[in-house]
Amino acid sequence: MSSIVTEQGVLHFEAVGRGRPLLLLHGWINSWDVWRDAMLTFADDKSHRVYALDFWGFGDSAKRVNAASSAFQINSFVQMVGQFMDYMGITSAPIAGHSMGGTVALQFAMTNPKRVDRLIVVGSPIDGTTLNPFLKLAGYGWIAQMIWRFPFIRTSIMRMLLAGDSKEVQQMIFRDVQRTTLDSFFRSIGDLRETDLRGGLDGLRAPTLGIFGRRDNIVSPINAKLLSAGAKDSHVTIMEQSRHFPMSDEPQHFMNTVTGFLNGNGQR
Repeated sequence: MSSIVTEQGVLHFEAVGRGRPLLLLHGWINSWDVWRDAMLTFADDKSHRVYALDFWGFGDSAKRVNAASSAFQINSFVQMVGQFMDYMGITSAPIAGHSMGGTVALQFAMTNPKRVDRLIVVGSPIDGTTLNPFLKLAGYGWIAQMIWRFPFIRTSIMRMLLAGDSKEVQQMIFRDVQRTTLDSFFRSIGDLRETDLRGGLDGLRAPTLGIFGRRDNIVSPINAKLLSAGAKDSHVTIMEQSRHFPMSDEPQHFMNTVTGFLNGNGQR
């Protein structure tokens, strides 16, 4: 377990492998652990030093941070990525993000174009209105407070949303949600719901790969079309048997797609 101390609080990360730096960002109510198997694969090929970060309010990063009202929003997470790269002496690197992490990665690439070599977004909302309605409702404070006050409501909603996912994915989500707080839970998804990056896609300089599950019920696969239409150098892969976690649903296909893209072999 590794961490750095920032002005906002402790930032936890895991690192493995040797080679070029590669940053991995997780999604809402998730942690670095969503990338565990991918990290081990990257470590085996000895081409990357892989860093998987926990956003503030999630995983093992700080739960009580300075400027709490804004620390759990997309812009703050974008700043967090920059602070981490500065601390580690990383000038530029490929960045991959799952779900909310991909939205953060997109915005980081838009505002820091020289720091992102290649960009990978996995099941990520480019337009926040494409989120599942239950997730959008969780961004309202009074609803989040009710969900937090009555855990059985949260459990029932999660079981319904995850009913088609593997036991491993379900266990991961149920574990990770226990490590979030009310503030990080509703402020992050509330901000994500209001995010719309469509207008900035044509300014992306980094080659961009989008991976979306055909059966994703958390973030609509329509975001694949938004990415393909808006980003000039974009490559989109639809994984037919995947839901919101293609790295778990079709791991071999997923890793072949990602490694091929990182090695410059991505195709539309």
